Amino acid sequence: MTINTSSSDEGVTGAAKFVTSTVGNTVGGLARTVGGITGAAGRGIGDTITGATGSLGKPVGDGLANAASGVEGGTRKVAQGVEDAGAWKGGAKRF
Repeated sequence: MTINTSSSDEGVTGAAKFVTSTVGNTVGGLARTVGGITGAAGRGIGDTITGATGSLGKPVGDGLANAASGVEGGTRKVAQGVEDAGAWKGGAKRF
């Protein structure tokens, strides 16, 4: 039984797509992991500051938590872009 593949997935091009896909998925996964850790740690520290200082430290704690969540969201978008590039998906997305 033969598997139908397009000519763009054969030979050197197919090998290049395999390598870039593997690298893209690996880098994207690592970026997503680092962003998740950064976001969780920042929110935890922000909650600790708010809890320890009460209303006096709430703006600082909330600001840190919000900034960490922003970093997490940004790295998630970068990770998706790296994975898309590795899969040879074209087209810029507008936000």
